[in-house]
This record gives sequence, structure tokens and C-alpha cells, in this order.
Amino acid sequence: MVSFLITYMSWSGNTREVAELIRRQLNEASIDVTLYRIGSNAPIPEVTAYDAFMLGSFTWGKGDTPTKVKKFIAQVGFKPDLVYIFGTGDTQFGGDDLFCHAATKLAKFYHSPLPPLRIEQSPRGHQEQFVRAWTERVIQHFHNWKRDEKAYGPTV
Repeated sequence: MVSFLITYMSWSGNTREVAELIRRQLNEASIDVTLYRIGSNAPIPEVTAYDAFMLGSFTWGKGDTPTKVKKFIAQVGFKPDLVYIFGTGDTQFGGDDLFCHAATKLAKFYHSPLPPLRIEQSPRGHQEQFVRAWTERVIQHFHNWKRDEKAYGPTV
């Protein structure tokens, strides 16, 4: 069975809600999911045990990635092959230029194959459709990537 690790940092609960919506949709697609909240006292799951890695974060201050997310990345200690990024933010702090800037920076850092999902505050209401559409793109990308890996071998 295919398995994804979804890790997230949430302050107000918005990023957690996004992670749970993604998990639900992945489960509907018969993908096993482990959720891990960054900053909890639970041991970090073994990232290499999963087929894909997802990282979600809110944006802090003037477009910053939260310190706990940076520490988590350092603790993982390497860049997994396949990383999808999602984030929450608030345009009233920094406008469009800094909106979900942590997610944008993380996607660049990890060379994520898809643009990050960026949600204004809570995913409730009309934004839930953005979460669903992005997650569908992740599922399609993952299956295409696995197909190519079988046909051409792992990427180096």
C-alpha cells in the first residue's frame, strides 16, 4: 500500500485543518497516511519509511518560516526525494508579496514538483475546493512519478 507522511505546524488550527482535509482525501484514494504535528513531543516518524512526504506550515511575521519548522527540518537531516508543501497565511500581514511565503520558500528548498498549496487562514468554505484540487494533483503526480520510476529507474 502507498503511504504518505503529512507533517505540519499549526498555531491557530488552520494548518491542522488543511492537513486533515488532505489526509481524508488521500485515504479516499486508498493511500495510507500518518499525521505528525511538528512541535509535539512525539518522536519524529522515520521519513524514509513513506512513499511521499508532505510538509505544512503557517507563515510567521514578515514571511518567515516558524523556528520549530526549521528545527524539524534539521532533525530530519536530509531532503526526501518527493516532497509536497502546503501552507496557510493571512494577506493582511504583508499583503500578496508575503502571503504564505513560508510555503513558497519550503517548496523551493525541497524542489517540490508542484507549486505549494496556499490557503488564506482557514480552509473552510470556498477554499476547501482549492485543497481538494491540489490534493488531486498530488495524487496524479505521485502515480505518474511511480510509473516513471518503474519504467526508467529511480532518479539520482
